Amino acid sequence: MAVYTDVSFEDLEIFLAQYDIGSAQAFKGIAEGVENSNFYLTTDRGAYILTLYEKRVNAGDLPFFLGLMEHLAARGLACPTPVPTKRGALSVTLNGRNAAILTFLQGLSLRSPTAEHCAEAGRALADLHRKGADFRLKRANSLGPKGWEKLAADCATRADEVTPGLAALIAEELPAIANAWPNALPQGVVHADLFPDNVLFLNHKVSGLIDFYFACNDALAYDLAVMLNAWCFEADGSYNLTKGRALIAGYRTVRELEPQEIAALPTLARGAALRFLLTRLYDWLNRDVNALVRPKDPREYLRKLRFHRGVSGAEAYGI
Repeated sequence: MAVYTDVSFEDLEIFLAQYDIGSAQAFKGIAEGVENSNFYLTTDRGAYILTLYEKRVNAGDLPFFLGLMEHLAARGLACPTPVPTKRGALSVTLNGRNAAILTFLQGLSLRSPTAEHCAEAGRALADLHRKGADFRLKRANSLGPKGWEKLAADCATRADEVTPGLAALIAEELPAIANAWPNALPQGVVHADLFPDNVLFLNHKVSGLIDFYFACNDALAYDLAVMLNAWCFEADGSYNLTKGRALIAGYRTVRELEPQEIAALPTLARGAALRFLLTRLYDWLNRDVNALVRPKDPREYLRKLRFHRGVSGAEAYGI
């Protein structure tokens, strides 16, 4: 979440006339995240999030993203629910951007989750996988192995500006991971970006999952690998085995992992680290001067990638 496109109060009033959610009482930008322009909105009927879709979010993908949230919420998963206009549309146009209003969820994201929080988040991920199993729309993972090749090519000439030797390491990793990438794992809807800032907590329990704009169809275990990267490393780059064990155990209380998923975990985690290294690297080298947030340092995921390169089996992650 962030703000790239400004919305005046006059713009907002005209926009809200399409909805039946009351009159605006407060409206402010949310300066977090990297992908979309987000605003906190309160009316005389409740609290909402207004999102204007920027950058990587294609208009053609919005039916999948918004439909998925609607589907999951209807099945009891705590996630934002798109609010339809008076005509039933889930997205409309505002200031030249596709936009949607979503329900606001109570809770706080955590900067330093404990092992207990990791276990709760693991359970929530597995719950998402189960409740998304019958969602009918499909979306390929545009940031899977094929997408990494373009990102790497776009960054190749400048990668060493971030750290010497980075371009060569990426060029080495791409074929190594692609050749080992598993293609016969259980598939389904995945969040693909369930970082701690996308999980809300109240009283140490998950109160909501947010930011579904990388969701797609992919290997379910890949989603778990993304979370191991995002939740279980410390600031010094070391892997916290206690957190990893808790996250995986929490997941397995809702959905058991198959033997081939466990065996593939080192490759999936290595690939997930490369994916976030590349997207962060691209954003670092192509900064939007109008954004209210600073791009995230790609070197964090370089350290994680180096850890995964030395892993020989899933036991290194806490299984």
